[in-house]
Amino acid sequence: MQSSTPVAGACEPDTSLDSNDTRRVAAPAAYLTPEVHARQISARLDRLPPSAPVWLLIGALALGGWFEIYDMFLTAYIGPGLVKAGIFTKTTASLFDLGGLGAFVAALFLGLFIGTIGVAFIADKLGRRRVFVGALLCYTFAAVMMSLQSEPGWVVFWRVVAGIGVGAELVTIDAYVSEFVPARLRGRAFAFVQAIQYTSIPTIAFLSWQLVPIAPFGQDGWRWVVWIGCSGAVFVWLIRLGLPESPRWLIQHGRTTEAEAIVARLEKRIERATGKPLQAVKVASATESAQPVASTDDSPWSARFRRRTIMLLVFNFFQSIGYYGFASWVPTLLAEKGVTLTHSLWYSFLIAIASPIGPLLSMLIADRVERKWLIVGSAVAMAVLGIVFAQQRAPMLLVAMGLLMTLAGNCMTFSYRTYQAELFPTRMRARAIGLVYSASRISAMLSGFLIGFFLRHLGVGGVFSLIAGSMFVVVLTIGLFGPRSRGLSLEQISA
Repeated sequence: MQSSTPVAGACEPDTSLDSNDTRRVAAPAAYLTPEVHARQISARLDRLPPSAPVWLLIGALALGGWFEIYDMFLTAYIGPGLVKAGIFTKTTASLFDLGGLGAFVAALFLGLFIGTIGVAFIADKLGRRRVFVGALLCYTFAAVMMSLQSEPGWVVFWRVVAGIGVGAELVTIDAYVSEFVPARLRGRAFAFVQAIQYTSIPTIAFLSWQLVPIAPFGQDGWRWVVWIGCSGAVFVWLIRLGLPESPRWLIQHGRTTEAEAIVARLEKRIERATGKPLQAVKVASATESAQPVASTDDSPWSARFRRRTIMLLVFNFFQSIGYYGFASWVPTLLAEKGVTLTHSLWYSFLIAIASPIGPLLSMLIADRVERKWLIVGSAVAMAVLGIVFAQQRAPMLLVAMGLLMTLAGNCMTFSYRTYQAELFPTRMRARAIGLVYSASRISAMLSGFLIGFFLRHLGVGGVFSLIAGSMFVVVLTIGLFGPRSRGLSLEQISA
C-alpha cells in the first residue's frame, strides 16, 4: 500500500498575496527537497473539493475549445452546401478525388494530424496557455481565408491550415484539464468540458439548417456559417488571456514560485466559496515529480510507456473511422436515403441536440465506472445502433437511431479523452496525447475518402458495416489491454 505523509503548513497560503503577485506562497518547511516540494503541489491540487471556483475554471477551459469543436463539425453541416454550390461533388470517382466532398472531409483531418503530432508537443515546452492562444488565432485566420474561396483546391488548402490550429488546441485542452482537476473529479470534468464544447454542434446544425439552403446578401449560406464561427472566436480569445498556466507544468520546469501562487489563489477562492478550510494535504511517497524532467523514460516510446502508446494508437485509428464516419456524414447519409437537403439538415439538427446532452448524462457515471469499460460499452452501442440505422427509412426512426448513436459516440469521446490524458506523465503529456491522437487524424482523413467510396459502391449499409467493424477493433483493444485509472492520481497512474 502506498504510504503518505502530512505536510505541515501546506494549507496555509499567505493571505497578503495580491491576485497578480507571483511571489512564493505557502512555502513548505525548510527541510523539504525540491522533489517533495513538487509532490506537495500535486497533492494540494488533488485534494481540492468540487466547488464553484473549480467548475468555473473547467468551464473557462471548455469555452476555449467551443469554436474548435464548431470547426471540426463544420464539415458535416456545410458539406451539402458546398455540393449545392458546385465546389465539390457528393461522391468520389476514385479513392483520392480532390473534387469530391471526401477531399474536404480529409483536409480537416490532415490538418489535425499535423497539429497534433507536429505542433502540440510545443505545449510541453512553452506551456499550455501559450499554445491555447496561438492555436485559436491560427484557426480563425485560416477559416476566414477558406470562406473566401470558390475553387476546391484552395478550400482544401485553407481547411488543412485551420485543422492545424484545431489539432494543437484540442491536445492542449486535454492536457490542461487533466493537470488541474482532482483525481476523483477527472471523469466528470471531461464530461462537463465536452458538454459545453458540444453545444457548438446543435448551434452549427441550426445555423446550417437556416443558412445553407439560401444565399443571404448574395453570399452562399455555407460562408455565413463559417463567418459566424470566426466572429465568436475573437471573444473567446480575449477570455483565454486570463487563464492561469498549469501548476503541474510549471513545477516540471522549475517554476515553483508561480505554481504555488496559482494554487494558493485557487485555494483561497475555494475556501471563500465553501466557507470552510480545506482538508489537510497528504503527499504520496512516490510520484512522477520525483523524477528529473529529462529522464531515461522521457518518451512515449520508452519501455515504461510503449505498451500504452501502441494500444492507444490502434484504438485511435479505429475509433475515428467509427465516430467521424457517422458524425461527419450525417446530412449526406440522410440525403442518400432520399431525404431532401432542407429536411436532412433539419433531421441533422435534431440528432445534434444529443451532442451536449450525452456528456451531461454521462456525468452521473463518469467517475463511478472504470474508464476503459465506458469506452468499450460505448463502442458496442455504436456498432449495434449503426447497423440498425442503416436498415431504417422512416424519418422518425432515422432520427431516433441517430440520437442514440450520437449519445453513445459522445460518451466514448469524453471517456477516451480523459483516459489517454491520464496514462502519461506531465513532462510528456501533450506530446503523448498528440502522438496517439495523430493515428485518429490519419484514419479520419482516410475515412473521408473511404466513406465516399463505400457510399458510392456499397450504399449506406456498406458504410455502417465499416463503422461496426472499426468499433469491434476498439472493443478488443481497450478491453484486453487497457489499464485501470479510475480514482487514481496522475502520479499513481504514471508510476
